[in-house]
Amino acid sequence: MTRYKAIISYDGYNFAGFQRQPNARTVQEEIEKTLQRLNRGQAVTIHGAGRTDSGVHAYGQVIHFDLEGERNVEKLRFALDTQTAEDIDVIALEEVADDFHCRYAKHSKTYEFLVDIGRPKNPMMRHYATHYPYPLDFSRIEEAIGYLEGTHDFTGFTASGTAVENKVRTITAAKVRLDRERNFLIFTFTGNGFLYKQVRNMVGTLLKIGNNRMPIEQVERILDEKDRSLAGPTAAGNGLYLKEIIYEE
Repeated sequence: MTRYKAIISYDGYNFAGFQRQPNARTVQEEIEKTLQRLNRGQAVTIHGAGRTDSGVHAYGQVIHFDLEGERNVEKLRFALDTQTAEDIDVIALEEVADDFHCRYAKHSKTYEFLVDIGRPKNPMMRHYATHYPYPLDFSRIEEAIGYLEGTHDFTGFTASGTAVENKVRTITAAKVRLDRERNFLIFTFTGNGFLYKQVRNMVGTLLKIGNNRMPIEQVERILDEKDRSLAGPTAAGNGLYLKEIIYEE
């Protein structure tokens, strides 16, 4: 068997998420259907580095899968890219060691979150940016987002009921940029891992701070008290993008 690692991008609008689930269209299912055709009807299971939710997009999701025999890598990438649904692209493909696992190999992830602050909103971006029509003080968001950098217990920023016990993660970079030309706020978070809905909850909190409905120091309080009820609402998933995954050598 030969193990392959692929970098894929997808438009999450018409997907119920990355992971296969009953009676729902998912990224995993679409790629596995194509691989089964390319593998003479034999089923192939793919593994993803992350499990994006319904409506969430990706520029640089990473997957791996095994196939028998040797294949021309570029021909295989091209076949996957052209025979899989149009809302999925296979950007790159390579052979990797048999023990490589895209989820468990040490890596960092970067997520981007796009907020449309235009009034009225841009209708062309309704599936690709979360609209926030209320006044914002950008300087408050800039100050508050800095508290998220570092190693913290992010219990207060994850969805209730998550099965993960260890909620300590390290965020190496947390930035926000104002695109005045397009009326977008662009949040970027890089870290060694993220909890369920963590990015969306952080963005929802930062927007509430920017709207002067929470103090800037609220981020510190949420981290210290580990209380989800202290954080802001969960931002809609349509503005979230899995931007990049970098593996350590």
